[in-house]
Amino acid sequence: MNTAPSSKTDESTTGYTQSAKAGAKPLFRSRRGRMLAGVASGVARYLDIDVTLVRIAFVLITLVGGLGIPLYLASWLLIPDEDSVQSIAADFASSVQEWRN
Repeated sequence: MNTAPSSKTDESTTGYTQSAKAGAKPLFRSRRGRMLAGVASGVARYLDIDVTLVRIAFVLITLVGGLGIPLYLASWLLIPDEDSVQSIAADFASSVQEWRN
């Protein structure tokens, strides 16, 4: 008989597992301190660093390799807003799925 605790965790209605609720904080685009879409301020809040460092990192990535702008746009589409449960991409995908049905 196996008495070890199960590694499977239940998901709540928000989609986060119990372990995510207990320790890790979710990544959201922030409404406070946003300049464009709130990606830099959300990442800064998630990493507990100054938002200026994240903005400088995006500029440097843009200047060095040119990936800063596509990375920012992808983050804007994939990271949910602080007032939303789903990202813009997930909302779009579910609306397309509803339209197809």
